[in-house]
Amino acid sequence: MEVSDGLAVPQRYWAMLTVTLAVAMAVLDGAIANIALPTIAVDVQATPAESIWVVNAYQLMIIICLLPLASLGENFGYRKVYNIGLAVFTVGSFGCALSGSLPILIAARVLQGFGAAGIMSVNGALLRYIYPRSHLGRGIGINALVVAASSALGPTVASGILSLTSWPWLFAVNVPIGIVAFAIALRSLPINPRTQHPFDGASAVLNALTFGLLVFSVDGLGRSDDLWIQAGEFAVALLAAWGLVRRQLSLASPLLPVDLLRIPVFRLSICTSICSFAAQALAFVSMPFYFHGSLGRDAVATGLLMTPWPLATAIVAPITGRLSDRYPSGLLGGLGLVLLAFGLAMLAGLPEQPATFDVIWRMTVCGAGFGLFQAPNNRTMLSSAPRERSGGASGMVSTARLLGQTTGVAIASVLFGVFPGRSTTLAVAAAAGMAATAAGFSLLRLQHQK
Repeated sequence: MEVSDGLAVPQRYWAMLTVTLAVAMAVLDGAIANIALPTIAVDVQATPAESIWVVNAYQLMIIICLLPLASLGENFGYRKVYNIGLAVFTVGSFGCALSGSLPILIAARVLQGFGAAGIMSVNGALLRYIYPRSHLGRGIGINALVVAASSALGPTVASGILSLTSWPWLFAVNVPIGIVAFAIALRSLPINPRTQHPFDGASAVLNALTFGLLVFSVDGLGRSDDLWIQAGEFAVALLAAWGLVRRQLSLASPLLPVDLLRIPVFRLSICTSICSFAAQALAFVSMPFYFHGSLGRDAVATGLLMTPWPLATAIVAPITGRLSDRYPSGLLGGLGLVLLAFGLAMLAGLPEQPATFDVIWRMTVCGAGFGLFQAPNNRTMLSSAPRERSGGASGMVSTARLLGQTTGVAIASVLFGVFPGRSTTLAVAAAAGMAATAAGFSLLRLQHQK
C-alpha cells in the first residue's frame, strides 16, 4: 500500500487536534491523581498506602502495554490502535468518575492506563504519516509543547477542579473531550501500511514481567519494602528481560525493537532520552522538598517555583522542533543538555536563603535546555527507524521516557533514605551528572548524522 508523504491541509490540522487532545488527557491524568490522593483516600475510606494504587495502577498499565500495543499498531494499523485506546480511555474515565470504592476506582484506572498506552504507543508513529518528512520536526515540536504544557498545568487544573467541586470531576471532564477527539479521529487520522508478522504473545508476557517487576522493585525503594522482596522482584525482572531479549533476536519484527537498537543513532538517542528524563525526574522529585522544607514555602508557592521549568520547555520545544528539520539533533540535543546540566549545577549550588529570582532563572535555564533537547531527540528516534517500524520506534520513545523517570525516582529514593540531611543537594547534583552524561550521548550522534 503506497502512502503519500503526509496529509494535506486541513486534514493535517484535524489529525493533529485529535492527537494532541488525547495526549494532553493522558499526560494530565498521570499528574492530577497525585494532587487528589488525600481527598480520594478520605472519601473511599482507604489508607494512604492503599490509595497510592490509584496512581500506580495507571502508570504500571501504561509501561507494560506500550510495546505490545505498538506492535499491534504495525499489524492492524496505528489509527485502529489509537481509536481503540482513546475509546477505552474515555470509558475508563467515566468509570473513575462513577466509582464509589477503592477497588472499583483502581479497576477503572487500570482500564484508563490501557487506553492511555494505546494512545501513547502509536502517537509518534502517527506523526510520521500526518506530517511530510520535511516538516516532521514541527509536528514533534507541537507534540512536545502539549506534553510539557499538560505536565505544567496538571497540578493547577487539579487544584482548580477540587476547589470548585468533588474529585470524580477530575475524571469526568475527560468524557466529553474524549468523545470529541474520537469523532475527529474517525474522519482525519491517516491509514498506514500494515506488516504481516504475527503478534508474539509470549514476548508480550515477558515484556509485562520485565517492566512490571522492575517498576515494583524500584517503587519498593521509596516505600522501604523488605529488601529480599525487592531483590527477588528485581532478579525475576532481569531473568524475564534476558528471556525477552533472547527471543527478540530471532524475530524479523520484534516486540522489543532490538533491530532498531542496532542502528547507532537510534541506540544513542535512546540512551540520551533515558539519562535526560532521569535527570528531570531527580529534580522534579527533590526540588519541592527543598522549596517546602528548606525555604519554608507553602504548596502554592512551591508549585509556582516549579512552573518556570515546564513553561520554558513549552516555549522552546516548538521552536527547536522546526530547527530539527534543518540541523542535526546531536548538536541541538547536546547544546540543550549542556544547558540543562549547567542549570542543575546552579540549582545544586544555591545559597542557603536564595532570592526568588535566583531560583526562577535557574529553573528557566533547565526548562529551556530540556526543551532544546526533547523535540529533536524524538524526531531522530522516529525518523531513524524504517517507516514500517514506526510503531516500534514510537513505543520506544515513550518507554525510554518512563524508564528514565523511574530510574530518576529510584535514585532520589535511595538518596533520601541514605543522606536525609543532604538529599536534595545530592539529588540535584546527581541530576546534573545525568544531564551531562545525556549530553555526551547526544554529541556522539554527530558522527552518525550528516
